[in-house]
Amino acid sequence: MDYTSTFDHTPERIGTGSEKWDALHKHFGKEDIIPLWIADMDFAAPLPVQEAIRQRIEHGVLGYTFRTDEYHQSIVNWMERKHQWTIENDWIVFTPGVVSALNFAVQTYTEPGDKVIIQTPVYPPFYNVVKGHGRELVENPLMQDQYGDYRMDLEQLETVLDEQVKMLILCNPHNPIGRVWTRTELEQLEHLCAKWNIIVVSDEIHGDLVYAPHAHIPYASLSESAMNRSIICTAPSKTFNIAGMNTSNIIIPNEQLRNAFALKINQFGVGQINTFGAVATQAAYTYCEEWLEQCKVYTYRNMEYVQQYIATHIPELSVRLPEATYLLWIDCSKLRMEQLDLVSFLLDHAKIALNDGNAFGITGQGYMRMNIACSRSLLEKAMERLHHAIKTWRTTQAVTTTSHMNNE
Repeated sequence: MDYTSTFDHTPERIGTGSEKWDALHKHFGKEDIIPLWIADMDFAAPLPVQEAIRQRIEHGVLGYTFRTDEYHQSIVNWMERKHQWTIENDWIVFTPGVVSALNFAVQTYTEPGDKVIIQTPVYPPFYNVVKGHGRELVENPLMQDQYGDYRMDLEQLETVLDEQVKMLILCNPHNPIGRVWTRTELEQLEHLCAKWNIIVVSDEIHGDLVYAPHAHIPYASLSESAMNRSIICTAPSKTFNIAGMNTSNIIIPNEQLRNAFALKINQFGVGQINTFGAVATQAAYTYCEEWLEQCKVYTYRNMEYVQQYIATHIPELSVRLPEATYLLWIDCSKLRMEQLDLVSFLLDHAKIALNDGNAFGITGQGYMRMNIACSRSLLEKAMERLHHAIKTWRTTQAVTTTSHMNNE
């Protein structure tokens, strides 16, 4: 089946309680803007997911639900098929989201005052889950080469490792920069973490959204040592656009670590899967691989479109094509605007809502994150708005420069 038309013609989301579309005034103070921010897609969920939910509704009884063997097996099969990683049913622990899993992991495996490392710029909740629980945040900033490509700074990491560091939270693939860490990079990281007996909590929610020739490598698959000290956070939410189902599957091979984690989430009473999340997840992992592959083709072409449009029409901006995700990390530094002015400029003049790069850490200043998982027509409209706004800005800058020269 060709799904292109379903990506080209997206459902109307206004009036559905959509965080992305209906909460614009709450987040940005205005509504007449194109939302290219929060990381969900505008595409309808795959038809097998919709049908599975429909059948469950038609049954009529929506009581307590447990995770069946078939549910677990769909995840096991997916990991084997897509990532060549063999896992066992018992390794899977349910949480209502990856962010909640990060919180539970910090509470389970560290104590107040312990150090936790993150690699910045990074997904904003990484900061909150560390500092919010009284742990000491240690940053291991990523490095950029002369072409703008990012890599891990393992030399800097070595300088901050000590006995107080108990955990490293990894983003694999990385949000917002879109890197897919190579086996060599991950093995070098694992060597250091093993040396200091550090638990690695790996957020792999974007692991299914990797573009060839790159390949996602689950951290726990690196070695027995990595398997015994890692918590792998996965979810179907980004992959199949079902974030509203609040369903995540945390894979913990080490029984002792797994039991401690399960005890913590049960203490908070959130270990029960919701009915629709269960059926949606099982259907997605069982029947929706072709939908995903076509979706990735569509989103990658959208990213190529934005990159080419910027290169042709907006030289003040620059962007590298990511290796994963449907998120673009756009360098706006040539505009020479303060970050607050940059955000206001995009909202007030371009009338588009992007994620503020500063939210990802101080190294995100001068950047904005753009979500391109929308119809091409909407993306074209947004880029035309951006182009028009920057053309007007250029004219204003030229007039200002001329005025200053005449006054000298």
